[in-house]
Amino acid sequence: MNWLCGLIGEGIAKSRSPAMHEREARNLGLPLVYRLVDTDNWQSDSRGLADILRWMERFHFNGTNVTHPYKQAVIPLLDELSDAALAIGAVNTVVFQGGRRIGHNTDWSGYAANFRRTLPDVSLNRVGQVGAGGAAAAVAYALLSMGAARLDIFDVASRRAADLAERLGSLFPEARVSAASCVEDVISGADGIVQTSPIGMDSHPGSPFSSDLLDASQWFSEVIYFPCETPLLAAARAKGCRTVSGVGMAVFQAADAFALFTGVAPDRDRMLSEFD
Repeated sequence: MNWLCGLIGEGIAKSRSPAMHEREARNLGLPLVYRLVDTDNWQSDSRGLADILRWMERFHFNGTNVTHPYKQAVIPLLDELSDAALAIGAVNTVVFQGGRRIGHNTDWSGYAANFRRTLPDVSLNRVGQVGAGGAAAAVAYALLSMGAARLDIFDVASRRAADLAERLGSLFPEARVSAASCVEDVISGADGIVQTSPIGMDSHPGSPFSSDLLDASQWFSEVIYFPCETPLLAAARAKGCRTVSGVGMAVFQAADAFALFTGVAPDRDRMLSEFD
């Protein structure tokens, strides 16, 4: 069997996803091709997701990953959601199966696996999160699944943060989940901070907040992996914070997606060691 997979996103020309999937497929002896569908360059009368998904089905794609800014917008176009995708309210992996589009979320499992690997002994008593979009929802779900007792969420779109806090609070009633009105409130007094906004990506340069707000006693987690080290991550490390980049999350979410596309379990440690 030959596999054809893809990634839908905006400004994704430099994505490492094709290399990760195709390299691991070669290691396993699987004939797999992975193609980018960058909506910045999509040539069609319609630039909509529905048009892209129909195109993929017409060319017999087995599945596709979905990234910023389509992880939530894709949901109404799907036939079925996994339990995690439904709870999170975001999809990063779509499998085309039997004429149906099935949405999954491997961001949360990828983040959790990387967090346990890199920061296994840190406190999750109080966690601050910056960002409330599609990737942020998955990370928040992962943190609460790992036992975070309190999670404070800030987003410049305050309604989005409030909606996410309300939804996750109902799923994890034993935890305290709330939306904060300013970024300082989620950072001050927190055991650790997770940066889940797209600010800091090569396509979205800048920093979502000043590193001056961080304290050396805090841990700091970044979900961005392109670049591998954002200026904020570097500044947090320089202050003495224990830090973790977004590389591990990117690799482990790709590994989980690879398994969904092919039905074959990849070697996750090998994928991480070969990431470049």
